[in-house]
Amino acid sequence: MESEVKIAFSSKEQLFSIVEEEWFKDYCLDTSPKMSVNLDNTYYDTEDLKLSSRGASIRVRKYETEDGDRYEHTVKFGGGVVNGLHQRYEWNVDSDKKEFDLQLFIRKACQSDDPIELLTGALEGITEDDIKPLCSTVFERTTYTFGFGDSMMEACFDYGKIYAGDKEEVICELEIELEAGDVVDLKEMAQFVVENTDGEPFDKSKFRRCLDLLNAKKEA
Repeated sequence: MESEVKIAFSSKEQLFSIVEEEWFKDYCLDTSPKMSVNLDNTYYDTEDLKLSSRGASIRVRKYETEDGDRYEHTVKFGGGVVNGLHQRYEWNVDSDKKEFDLQLFIRKACQSDDPIELLTGALEGITEDDIKPLCSTVFERTTYTFGFGDSMMEACFDYGKIYAGDKEEVICELEIELEAGDVVDLKEMAQFVVENTDGEPFDKSKFRRCLDLLNAKKEA
């Protein structure tokens, strides 16, 4: 299960000023300047939004490597959100193709720690022909590694945009994801960041924000 905390900031300057703080340097395991990675993400669903109605999402993420473009295919399902803490089941498959192959994904996702039965249930009755591109996000991610308590965490600085139809919205957030250890350490680290910055816990995932923009378009 993926466990991460989202903290929203009002500007890029406010977000990235964190890396200059002494407390950041205390908890960061490597404070040397990091290269940002451009992440281009497309979310898929059926025409009647069957996946999102089940609490699931399909994402295809394009990223660059020395050997060319690669794709990470992801399904997220279930879980919940409390005060910025997002916990969801997640399955990832690396691919050299953008096209999402449901059956191939399920076969390869068997290697994940999360229960395959939940994945097959989330995708039950859905075929490749049913899913269409729904919305997208494009953002730069700069990643540092934190040590806090007995846990290891990734601190991801995300800045970019959400695109849903003809609407768009800025992404400006810090994601702190638990890599190894205790979720209690994750929550305490997140609380420490909130207390020492102008950031606020944020309960909406990027995909949820996409859906809200699409709903706003329909209601307009």
